[in-house]
Amino acid sequence: MLKVERLSKSFGTHQVLRNIDLAIEAGEVMCIVGPSGSGKSTLLRCLNYLETPDSGAVFLAGEPVGVRWRGATLYEMSFNELAVQRQRMGMVFQSFNLFPHKTALENVIEAPIVVKRKKKAEAITEAEALLEKVGLADRAHYYPRQLSGGQQQRVAIARSLAMQPALMLFDEPTSALDPELVGEVLAVMRALAEDGMTMVVVTHEMSFARDVADHLVFMDQGVIVEEGHPRDVLRHPRHSRTKAFLARVI
Repeated sequence: MLKVERLSKSFGTHQVLRNIDLAIEAGEVMCIVGPSGSGKSTLLRCLNYLETPDSGAVFLAGEPVGVRWRGATLYEMSFNELAVQRQRMGMVFQSFNLFPHKTALENVIEAPIVVKRKKKAEAITEAEALLEKVGLADRAHYYPRQLSGGQQQRVAIARSLAMQPALMLFDEPTSALDPELVGEVLAVMRALAEDGMTMVVVTHEMSFARDVADHLVFMDQGVIVEEGHPRDVLRHPRHSRTKAFLARVI
């Protein structure tokens, strides 16, 4: 489903990612963990070309992300081409980024109507089903200011799912939440994993990574230090840097 080959990214003289190689199969859940500043969020943003890699490549279902071959020459996609490709990758950020002047239902139907040109009645029916899926059927007509942080994040997940993506990217989706609200968002993500959604999750929630992920990646200083099955990495880390990190967070 997703393949990353020798991906590198710098901001000025600071190299954030160094020759990253990754692969995730359809239906798998990959969790990426590591200290702040290790490059996790930048990697996630490079996957859907919110950040332009300096070198390397990302492939979604075999198709290069953000670039196109024309004959023997490689070109960056136009804005419109990239927008179409991004429809296949939903992304949920740390902050909820909901439209404050629109209800939960209106937030969810906006992209299907505007981008996919769905009929409003069809979009509403699908949005209502998604809000029920994330446990917010009774909050469809509430505005973001009337919702808790956890509820807003669940609306954000429903909004991404409304575009029917092949892959979901989560950038520390619980980091902005009060501790008592974290569980309700993780429960929705667990349900998505059980339904077979392919997911890449940057997270500090080690219990979620242990119980839900098929593959765990530990990053530090822009490189992948260690990766493997979560239970193997968490119980028997091989690298001293991984051991030191886990000793602080578990």
